[in-house]
Amino acid sequence: MTLKELYTVYDLLKQLRQELSYDEFEDLIYEMRHMEYKMIGIFEKDILVCYAGVAVQTNLYHKRHLYIFDLVTDAVLRSRGYGKMMLEYLADYAKMAACENLVLSSGLQREDAHRFYMAEGFEKKSYLFVKSI
Repeated sequence: MTLKELYTVYDLLKQLRQELSYDEFEDLIYEMRHMEYKMIGIFEKDILVCYAGVAVQTNLYHKRHLYIFDLVTDAVLRSRGYGKMMLEYLADYAKMAACENLVLSSGLQREDAHRFYMAEGFEKKSYLFVKSI
């Protein structure tokens, strides 16, 4: 996907990131370009039904990995295989980029998503702590 499709992405992403205004979303997307943030979508008849925002990263605990910053399927189209299809694509994408892992973080209240990730082979490995400053 390209920067020309930001409105399309935002229309779906706001289902996951409800607190994010379009202007803030656009600013952050441009700011994340330095990390080679990639926007990947699955379309059905010109409608974006599943979106992932990812970047290849390296650190000491996950080594070289594909970090999935955002993953959302349109709420009315869930349980139709789009999320599974996206994760399969992302695994292939990560292998081609010489990554060892797929990594993501998920909010505490997203139990359905957590069950889905576990069913797709993800393991709960840590807690994420955040402190506002």
